[in-house]
Amino acid sequence: MTQIDYYFAVLSPYCYLAGTRLEEVAAKHGAKINYKPFDIIQGFGRTGGVPPKDRHISRIEYRAQELPRQAKKLGMAFNLKPAHWPTNGAPASYAFIAAQNVGGGDLGLLAHAMTRACWAEEKDLAQDDVIRACLVEAGFDPALADSGLLQGAETYARNLEDAVDAGVFGAPFYVVGEQRFWGQDRIADIDLLLQGKL
Repeated sequence: MTQIDYYFAVLSPYCYLAGTRLEEVAAKHGAKINYKPFDIIQGFGRTGGVPPKDRHISRIEYRAQELPRQAKKLGMAFNLKPAHWPTNGAPASYAFIAAQNVGGGDLGLLAHAMTRACWAEEKDLAQDDVIRACLVEAGFDPALADSGLLQGAETYARNLEDAVDAGVFGAPFYVVGEQRFWGQDRIADIDLLLQGKL
């Protein structure tokens, strides 16, 4: 079975725009997704990137055009300047990892619910009630928001190290064998790879 390592950040607008298209591609080809939430800001620092707020004005302006364009193209609600961004993404990431360890729900839906809360619903993903609502929506026990915090923190830190070792420098980032794909607009290329066309 082919494995797709999916490096994502719960506060990434591009991870939100990915929706659940990766899950659709994986289901189509019988592939397994290994979800790896990580601290993208630390990842930038480790791989030569710059956090959004510190980027050159030309990059800031381009991002301000590109994100709404992509959202419109995908038919997705989107707020370029959400009320609760940036915020602390660690608690939601720890809850995601706890859900991943327990199983029983839909991890793809959980990742999307978390990113959507920030980028389309004006919710603060650092708040327990928001995290619990995302867990419930994806079929998980809301109490996972309060469990496995130490293990979540350890896995979150390890995922960052794995990301750097795998050549990951942004999010969403997908690794399939030796092939690396950066960005939600590369999901179609993963589909082609799994078809043997790339």
